[in-house]
Amino acid sequence: MPELPEVETSRRGIEPHLLGRRIEQLEVREPRLRWPVPPDTAERVAGQRILALRRRGKYLLCDLAQGVLMLHLGMSGSLRVLPTRTAPGAHDHIDLHLSDGQCLRFRDPRRFGMLQWTAAPAEAHPLLRALGPEPLEPAFSGAYLHQRARGRRASIKTFIMDSHVVVGVGNIYANEALHLARIHPNRAAGRISGARLAVLVRAIRDVLAAAIAQGGTSLRDFVREDGKPGYFAQSLRVYGRAGQPCPRCGGHIHQRRIGQRSSFYCAACQR
Repeated sequence: MPELPEVETSRRGIEPHLLGRRIEQLEVREPRLRWPVPPDTAERVAGQRILALRRRGKYLLCDLAQGVLMLHLGMSGSLRVLPTRTAPGAHDHIDLHLSDGQCLRFRDPRRFGMLQWTAAPAEAHPLLRALGPEPLEPAFSGAYLHQRARGRRASIKTFIMDSHVVVGVGNIYANEALHLARIHPNRAAGRISGARLAVLVRAIRDVLAAAIAQGGTSLRDFVREDGKPGYFAQSLRVYGRAGQPCPRCGGHIHQRRIGQRSSFYCAACQR
């Protein structure tokens, strides 16, 4: 599933092609996504100019002169900037035709993505208003995480993957950050000191920043806007490496299910 680094990579890649362009047409070939694309969406956005392209968690927010176009990549979605005349493939469900002859094409084989238009500020939308802080912004700090973790029995891995606590820390990046911070993924969040949680905050930021710099992680479907994969998979230290030696201490990397998700950790150096 595309996570924050993949979505941010997509945003940075397509932004220069969208800013200032006018939407000539929204072509929806398959409206049956995770939530059906409302039939009046094309009429609402046609002729509008794109003023900004933002990200909130894993949502891309396209600010128009009137309203906001919200897009989520779902489990298998990707975006490409192509000439409008390029023939669509079987899973190319949506084209945003732009005034310069290009189009933004949304491909989603599993159809778990989303495209919705809202007239209200995006932050007030039901899907966004309860989200936690962005992990790369100052509001996400050791003090904040310590305060939220008080009394919590949930595993620290499940805790930091909760989008109400902090957005965008998906499974791969939670595993990597916890290894970097030397914290066992199954330790109760409420039993970790403020000092160690501050280290974890820095580790989350470092892992996400490195993933963004390398274009995200391509394990299955994700490709960038230019069709190339993300290369952070080559830098993974524990995720998908069960039975291999820990790159830090040489101990064995273990795998177990925590919160219904595969978790990878070194039992020797993560406590």
